[in-house]
Amino acid sequence: MAVNLVNVEAVGKVYGTRALLDGISLGVSEGDRIGVVGRNGDGKTTLIRMLAKLEEPDTGRVTQSGGLRMGVLTQHDSLDPAATIRHEIIRDMADHEWAGNAKIRDVLTGLFGGLDLPGFGQGLDTVIGPLSGGERRRIALAKLLIADQDLLVLDEPTNHLDVEGISWLAKHLQERRSALVCVTHDRWFLDQVCTRMWDVQRGTVYEYEGGYSDYVFARAERERIAATEETKRQNLMRKELAWLRRGAPARTSKPRYRIEAANELIADVPEPRDKSELMRFANARLGKTVFDLENVTVQAGPKTLLKHLTWHLGPGDRVGLVGVNGAGKTSLLRALAEAARTQGDVQPAAGSVTVGKTVKLAYLSQEVGELDPSLRVLEAVQRVRDRVDLGKGREMTAGQLCEQFGFTKEKQWTPVGDLSGGERRRLQILRLLMDEPNVLFLDEPTNDLDIETLTQLEDLLDGWPGSMIVISHDRFFIERTTDTVMALLGDASLRMLPRGLDEYLERRQKMIEAAAPAPAPAAAKSSASGDARAAKKELQKIERQLNKMSDRETNLHAQIAENATDFDKVAKLDAELRELISDRDELEMRWLELAEDA
Repeated sequence: MAVNLVNVEAVGKVYGTRALLDGISLGVSEGDRIGVVGRNGDGKTTLIRMLAKLEEPDTGRVTQSGGLRMGVLTQHDSLDPAATIRHEIIRDMADHEWAGNAKIRDVLTGLFGGLDLPGFGQGLDTVIGPLSGGERRRIALAKLLIADQDLLVLDEPTNHLDVEGISWLAKHLQERRSALVCVTHDRWFLDQVCTRMWDVQRGTVYEYEGGYSDYVFARAERERIAATEETKRQNLMRKELAWLRRGAPARTSKPRYRIEAANELIADVPEPRDKSELMRFANARLGKTVFDLENVTVQAGPKTLLKHLTWHLGPGDRVGLVGVNGAGKTSLLRALAEAARTQGDVQPAAGSVTVGKTVKLAYLSQEVGELDPSLRVLEAVQRVRDRVDLGKGREMTAGQLCEQFGFTKEKQWTPVGDLSGGERRRLQILRLLMDEPNVLFLDEPTNDLDIETLTQLEDLLDGWPGSMIVISHDRFFIERTTDTVMALLGDASLRMLPRGLDEYLERRQKMIEAAAPAPAPAAAKSSASGDARAAKKELQKIERQLNKMSDRETNLHAQIAENATDFDKVAKLDAELRELISDRDELEMRWLELAEDA
């Protein structure tokens, strides 16, 4: 029988005049894998902070089982800026100890791309202080995953991870035995990892069995029962469920009767996008030419990111662009945007970009553009225009579009300066769409957006007639909004992937394996086994020597402390200590070489 690790009993939390959580009772048991979803600001982070006892409830109580080992990843790390990555993750473990630990090797390779931490100038000895927020977050996550816990509590663990990193993390968490409570907006990740869902809404937490796909079905059914006929027809949850059920392969883990019920629920829901109709609209708005690239080279400073690129982006094309960090995804968009801005006058380093005469580009960059902080939300949108034509006869006022993006009538009068990062991101997307572009470049559009807002954005894009390129690490969003996946694999070329992101991950794995040292040929196996036995013997001998050295090093440190006022003695002891450390480093390097042979 599963043991309860954490109990939440009648918990309430009030901020100002708003009850964020009201009389919540929940439990986390051994083996639970719980995904926490809900709108930004509805209390997801507050709930898990109370679970971890980082924040106290106003009413009720939270109890944890005795001796509970809990690991917590919060939005803000507590890493020592003066420390090195080695100190924070590996502590005082010798190289031969941590390199011989399969879990540590897996975590470092999965989160950083290799044991030598490529991308960090000094590898494990890189000082943490100057690093970016994303790099620090990966270090905090690695530190957490290397330890042993009964319960992991993770707040947005996929932030700052690429598609490969997210795929690795999902697999790693699937294989762990510890219980999990995870807040994330990554719906693919929720489906892979979680077996229960908590939906935080207006002070209440609704519980659902299954992963994200099962949650969508259960919530759509609950809303169908509570809704009027017209609201039911427009229900976005039903639309998303239809996409999940009709897509490759259905993700629900429920019994057949639940699958049949889901199919019945979506029987009258059309496909998310009418591709032929959208293509007709796009051709009318754009003509035959959008972007034509001929033998193009894209550079970032002295580095060549893409070369000899010939590619045609046509009217109505919806492209998901994926690739390793630094491969040139954003640089490619910037080169195209600059050519569009100057109507082809500014060209890349080599080759040519032809821009259609009717192209009206909207470019959502990763940086949130600055707006006058004194402007109200509605005013900031109306500065672009009062009404917007969304195609297919759909028209919205600025106020209606604000409401669709989660800005209630009251929120529309909030000064821009008082908005959170996620709300500013929503406002930025909203202003772009209000300008009625016919080409959209979206660079990480899902950053800081909650699932409900993502669903609303996807619904708007379903009926948007134009060409679109999306860069995102959110696998669900790319699969949901685009029709073609193109990849930059780090070899200065752009490839189309007919099987989408699954094919991308397979190709990347093959590239990594190809770069690894080749295994010994079969003919050498017998001699290799003998070498392995000899290596193991020498390993054991070196380990005994290292243990003695460790004892000697401790003794020398003690003697130096005892003779702190005798400078001649300290100098001799210090020289001996330095020689010992040098010998130990050589032995540890030899240990690492032998460990590979063994």
